Amino acid sequence: MNDRLDRIRTAEKKYHEACYDDYKLFEEGSWLHKPVKTVMANLSLLENKEELQILDLGCGVGRNSIPIAEVLRNSRGQVVCVDLLESALSKLMSYGEQYGLNNHLLPVLCDIGHYTIPVNEFDYIVAVSSLEHVNSEAVLVDVLDQMRAGTKEQGINCMIINTNIQEMDIQTGESLEPYVEINKCTEAMIELLNNAYKGWEVLDSHVKELEFPISRNEQEILLKSDCLTYVVRNIAKKREL
Repeated sequence: MNDRLDRIRTAEKKYHEACYDDYKLFEEGSWLHKPVKTVMANLSLLENKEELQILDLGCGVGRNSIPIAEVLRNSRGQVVCVDLLESALSKLMSYGEQYGLNNHLLPVLCDIGHYTIPVNEFDYIVAVSSLEHVNSEAVLVDVLDQMRAGTKEQGINCMIINTNIQEMDIQTGESLEPYVEINKCTEAMIELLNNAYKGWEVLDSHVKELEFPISRNEQEILLKSDCLTYVVRNIAKKREL
């Protein structure tokens, strides 16, 4: 890992671990207080809910994994939860125990760029604010290829990706180098996704501008980005026997 990536990963680890320590899951005060509406809405489109296999790439402490597992409570379904932080997965399973959902959660400690997605394994793959944190654009393309190959017929991929990211020192107004591995312009990211998912049905594609303060290394920073939501369904038809 080069020096820039090492700095980014170290800062992101510190930021997320502080957030996970300071705020409890589903309590107001942070982005952890509720699941992503788009994630849950598209989950409801899936059939065969008795045995749904779901992959959450960059699951954190379970903001989305725990509510998804709740939907699966009375079924044989499972959520495979992949994250780089051991502390996040530990808290995930602690919350899973608290809500009685551990039988539906499978934690995997791994960089999502290194995780091998089994072919034709999942009904639903979720990646919220995680794909922009793989090591390079080449790795991103590989992950998208694996997500596509790993999705069953009529399965859905739900992605939320930050693009056009800008950072500014709140006190001085100085522009800073964004601490993100991949910072593509929104139009280029949409083109990349359209190419990756050619032939799939686009269920949702929209962009929302975000702006919020964060604290990093005792520095108050204003972070701006385009929040790109991209949801697609595998509409490949079964071969006739």
